[in-house]
Amino acid sequence: MYHLTRFVEFEASHRYWNPDFSEEENWRTFGKCVSPYGHGHNYVLRVTVHGESDPQTGMVINIKELDRLLKEVTSQFDHKFINLDHPAFSRRIPTTENLAAYMRDYLEDRLRAEQIAAQLLRVRLYEEPTLWSDVSGGEGKDYGRTHKIVQL
Repeated sequence: MYHLTRFVEFEASHRYWNPDFSEEENWRTFGKCVSPYGHGHNYVLRVTVHGESDPQTGMVINIKELDRLLKEVTSQFDHKFINLDHPAFSRRIPTTENLAAYMRDYLEDRLRAEQIAAQLLRVRLYEEPTLWSDVSGGEGKDYGRTHKIVQL
């Protein structure tokens, strides 16, 4: 079994806002991230697939196919205001965890639909160098783990 990881970068902005909360509760919960103007990030998406190496190519997945899939998913967000420009996030808060889970589901669906043998092992989405979320692929999916490094 081999693992292959590829990363891509994209830029997007978002706003944390729960429409079921009052304005006061949103401010208390999300702080400055509720600004109606949003705020942006330079995201890094790291995707790890695994599988057997193809005896004819020596690859787990053709890199061109993987790059195309990564472009498909990131182009949905690149240079966009996620809350306004992506229908899946019109009511879903675009946290790092939710974005990573969406990308995981999208990529797994595409791999399955195109009958690509490689399986998704992990999606890691960096919102910034000290904050990222991991979401596992395959059965037994988790709902993401967020990591924040605090420098002392």
